[in-house]
Amino acid sequence: MLLQSKEAHYFNIISRIFKVTIYYIQHATYYIFSSSQQQQLFGVNNQKEMENGATPITDKKWAFRRNSDLDFVPDTTIRGTLTKLMSNLNRSDDRPVIPMSVSEPSAFPCFNTTPVALDAISGSVRCTEYNSYFATEGILPARRAVAEYLSKDLPDHKLSPDDVYVALGCQQAAQYILHALGGSKSNNNILLPKPYFPYYDVYAQIHHLQVRFYDLLPNKNWEVDLESVVAVADENTVAMLVINPGNPCGNVFTYAHLKKVAETARELGMLVIADEVYRHIVFGEIPFTPMGVFASITPIVTLGSISKRWMVPGWRIGWLVTHDPHGILKEHGIIKSIKQYVDLSSVPPAFIQGALPDILAKTDDEFFLKVSNMIKEAANSCYEGMKDVPGVTCPTKPEAAMCVLVKLDLSMFEDIKDDLDFCLKLVKEESVLILPGISVGLPNWLRVTFAIDHSYLQDGIKRFKDFCKRHSKKP
Repeated sequence: MLLQSKEAHYFNIISRIFKVTIYYIQHATYYIFSSSQQQQLFGVNNQKEMENGATPITDKKWAFRRNSDLDFVPDTTIRGTLTKLMSNLNRSDDRPVIPMSVSEPSAFPCFNTTPVALDAISGSVRCTEYNSYFATEGILPARRAVAEYLSKDLPDHKLSPDDVYVALGCQQAAQYILHALGGSKSNNNILLPKPYFPYYDVYAQIHHLQVRFYDLLPNKNWEVDLESVVAVADENTVAMLVINPGNPCGNVFTYAHLKKVAETARELGMLVIADEVYRHIVFGEIPFTPMGVFASITPIVTLGSISKRWMVPGWRIGWLVTHDPHGILKEHGIIKSIKQYVDLSSVPPAFIQGALPDILAKTDDEFFLKVSNMIKEAANSCYEGMKDVPGVTCPTKPEAAMCVLVKLDLSMFEDIKDDLDFCLKLVKEESVLILPGISVGLPNWLRVTFAIDHSYLQDGIKRFKDFCKRHSKKP
C-alpha cells in the first residue's frame, strides 16, 4: 500500500509537470508564429484580443437582451439633457463654465451648510451607535425628529414617528408612494403638473401608473388650473402631485388656493402628494403653507428632504410623511403597501439619520435668514437682468425655490430652432449651462437657476444677453 501511494504521488507530480510544460510550449508558440499562423492554429480573429488573453466569443448566442420596457424613458430628462449640453462645450473657451441649469448652490463656498449640521454628522460618525443595520423605515430618533419638525406648521394635528419613513432623498420617497399606488394589475392613473419635475413621470410609469397632466397658469403666478384637473381625472385617478414651493416655476401657492386644491381632490376621490423639498425657501410676500394643513379634507402624503434648505443635496436624506387623521390611507391599504416597498428598499446611512435630530432641531434661524437673503438677492438680479433681453420674457418674478421659467419668442431669433437648440448653442458659444424647457415638460421655455455665486450669476447674465443679441433678427 505504501509503494502504491508513493507511485501515485510521483505520477501526480509528473502529470503536473507535463501540463505546465505543454502550457508554456503553447504560449511560446503563440509569440513565435506570425499573426496569420496564430489565426490558423488558435482560431484567433483579433491579435489584440489574444494579447489581452481573451478568447473570441462573438459567435455565441446569448439569451440576455436589453430591457425594452424602459424605452419610454426620454433622453430629455435633466441628467440626459445635461449630458448633451456638456458634450457641446467649447473646450478652447478658457472662461469658467456658468452652471445655471441645476439647483445646487452647495457647489459654491458662499452657500456652505451650517456648522451645526457638520458637527452633528461628525459626532454621529465618531460614536459607535450607528454602525449596524437599522429598521428600514428609519431609526426612531430620526423619524421622531422629522415628525416634530413638520408638526410645528400643523395647527390641527400632530405627526407621530409612525407617520414618517426616512428615504434616500426626495426621489426615493416619491418612489415609495408611487409604488404603493401603482401595480401591473391596476389601471390607475396619476395627475402631474405641467411644467413639472421630470422624474415623477418616469417613476410613475415604472410603477405602472398611467400619467396625465394638468396645467399651471403662468399668468396667475403658476396656480393650478383646477378646471384642467377635473377635465383629465376619471374614476381611476388615485392622486395628484402638487409641488410647492414651485419647481421649476419659483412660485408659492396661497393658503386659499391650496385649500381649493384639497377640496377638488376630495371631490374626485384622490389623495394629494405634496413635494415640499423647497419648504420654507420663500422670499416673496406669500408665506409657505404646508399641504398637510388640509389633511382633514383629503389624505395628504408629504415628500421632503434637508438637501435644499440645509444646502446638502449630496447627503441624500429625505422623508415620506403620511397625513391621515381619518385613517383613509390605512383603510385602503396604502400604508401597508408603503411599508412593503420600504422593506425592499435601500435605506439612508445610519450615521446621517443619527445626525438628523440635531440638524433639524438645533439649526438657528440666522442661518436660514442668511441663505434666504442670498437667494432673494440672486432671484432679483436674475429677474431684472432678463427683463430687457430680446426674445425672452419672464412672466413672474421668482419668490421661492432656486429657479425661474423664462419664455422664448423664437420669432425674435434668426437661427434658433427651439429651446434645446438655444441651450446647445449657448453653452458652445458662451459656456453657460441653462436647462431647456422641454426637460420640464414645457417646450420653448428655459429653466434658469439663479442660486449660484453672485459674481458667476452676473457674468452668466451678461453672457446670456450677449448671446441673445448676437442671434436676434436684424431690423
